[in-house]
Amino acid sequence: MPTIPFRQRLDQGVLLLDGAMGTMLHAIENLPIDTCFDLLNLTDPAAVARIHRLYLEAGAEILETNTFSANIFKLGACDLQDRCAEINRSGVELARQAIEASGRDNVYVAASVGPLGRRLAPFGRLTPEEALDAFAIQTGALIEAGADLLLFETFTDLNEIALAVQAARAHQPDIPIVAQMTFNRDDRTALGDTPAQVARALADLQTDVIGVNCSGGPAQLLRILQTMHRAAPEARLSVVPNAGWPEMVGGRVMYPATPDYFGDYALAFKEAGACIIGGCCGTTPDHIRAMRSALDDPQRHGPRLVAVRDLTEQAVAEVPEQPTELARKLARGRFVVTVEMPPPRSFTAQKVIASAELLREAGVDVINVSDSPMARMRMSPWAVCHLIQQHVGVETVLHFPTRGRNLLRVQGDLLAAHALNVRNVFVVMGDPTVIGDYPDSFDTHDIAPSALIRLIKHNLNNGIDQAGGSIGQPTSFQVGCALNINARDVDHEVKLLHKKIEAGADFALTQPTFDVAVLERFHDAYAAHYGPLTLPILVGLLPLYGARHAAFLHNEVPGIEIPAHIRERIAAAGDESPYEGVRIAQELLRALQPLAQGVYLMPAFGRYDLVAAVIDSLGRSRSPANTHAIGEQS
Repeated sequence: MPTIPFRQRLDQGVLLLDGAMGTMLHAIENLPIDTCFDLLNLTDPAAVARIHRLYLEAGAEILETNTFSANIFKLGACDLQDRCAEINRSGVELARQAIEASGRDNVYVAASVGPLGRRLAPFGRLTPEEALDAFAIQTGALIEAGADLLLFETFTDLNEIALAVQAARAHQPDIPIVAQMTFNRDDRTALGDTPAQVARALADLQTDVIGVNCSGGPAQLLRILQTMHRAAPEARLSVVPNAGWPEMVGGRVMYPATPDYFGDYALAFKEAGACIIGGCCGTTPDHIRAMRSALDDPQRHGPRLVAVRDLTEQAVAEVPEQPTELARKLARGRFVVTVEMPPPRSFTAQKVIASAELLREAGVDVINVSDSPMARMRMSPWAVCHLIQQHVGVETVLHFPTRGRNLLRVQGDLLAAHALNVRNVFVVMGDPTVIGDYPDSFDTHDIAPSALIRLIKHNLNNGIDQAGGSIGQPTSFQVGCALNINARDVDHEVKLLHKKIEAGADFALTQPTFDVAVLERFHDAYAAHYGPLTLPILVGLLPLYGARHAAFLHNEVPGIEIPAHIRERIAAAGDESPYEGVRIAQELLRALQPLAQGVYLMPAFGRYDLVAAVIDSLGRSRSPANTHAIGEQS
């Protein structure tokens, strides 16, 4: 047993927690990720003890028991609910035995307790009384087995973690407790609480340490840790990040963050005020060893801390969401590749998902989802964007026409998109209904595109609606606008674009172009009026499919002109014209790169394979195994 009580040790400096248990067993013992790992305390205690020993050798000062899911509900799924107390007692005994065998002093056994796996009312059917009973069984067994502290981790519901603490204190009022919550990519819990709200709520529980675990990698958790510290400066803090966002590679769950990276962040966490630092999913003894080395080296310095602005009490609860991936790529100057996809005509989206997977493999950065193109009835693009992001792992841009929407629907639809984590929007007027399936449909609008851009950037992104009322917290939309670089009246188009930029546009998508000189002329015209054009421009490219396709676009689609020499090349290619169209698009793409920040590819007749071939010319093809995130937690 430790000679220094845990609470006294907290006052003496940072404590290093161990790393992952489940993902280590998955990797080392070759066990499926859905294995009932807690049962191994009884069926294969040597495997659990081996993981404990590796973390002790790496320098951990706190060992977590292998009991994260050992509650009656999760064990009940394996028909093991009657062995709940036995499994939990064994977890504590294995950790204690490993510490004793190591001969080290003052290493603490932290009894791991996770959420019950069932939602509390009113979001689920689990009553508070049932939750208290379940936590009482688990925590009672852990305390009686001699755990030095209880570690409540990966909770998403503040009410549930409060019940867990209540149950533990009913059994032993003075048991040391660490209470940690987990956050999604938007820096909010699954129930929408911000880090500041979580910090204040956990501080009110008067536990020994409050903190954050799991979630994303060290960069996200450093940001959350700083916000929690500002919201509850009197509280001791813990931080236990995953090794980045997980990926599925060759049937295994893999995490990208390296041990050296964790070593750097251990110092940043310490500087930010953490008293307990460790690793969650995907971390290994190598990660813990790197953190131990960094913490023990007085000459080593971590990365510069992320600046957190001086927030008012109200603003602390409304920390803005992080920029979209598209925004980050444009800010870094990356040449962005985006492809347009129309929604399906039915409620089935399997073909859309398959096409999006093809584009992801080709190296596309973002997928544009159009809204009722040519005024034809199709599935709502909100659903398509959500499905692509959820199942394919590629960020989307939602096309958002103002035509056919009043101001109430405009704002409600935007809030719905944000709730689905669709935060890139392309504001456009939209096609008139007279050309589509329902020519007599409502076709007016309350707001023009430039005014809607202003409403999004100056109102919704500041937490208020058009009437000045609060929407609870700011949105974080990245807003694109339309640009016709082929316009006959270039001066008018220049003035219109400048108006959209002043309204807050973040990027522009252009109509298809087949002549690089057109973009050069537009840049010159804009510069003559307002100075150099700095707005990121993603230039439209449409791979031609054949002579008839080229003739139709040139003669019947306003704003598209195809030079004679390109039409002649397509015509001369005959049956090979689709592939000649790809070659032409590749040539244009290479020529446009110095003049634009990205390309906006529009497949002809749903031929995403041809668009993928255009992208291949950039050398971007990549394996889906290296790009597809499997989820936000493991």
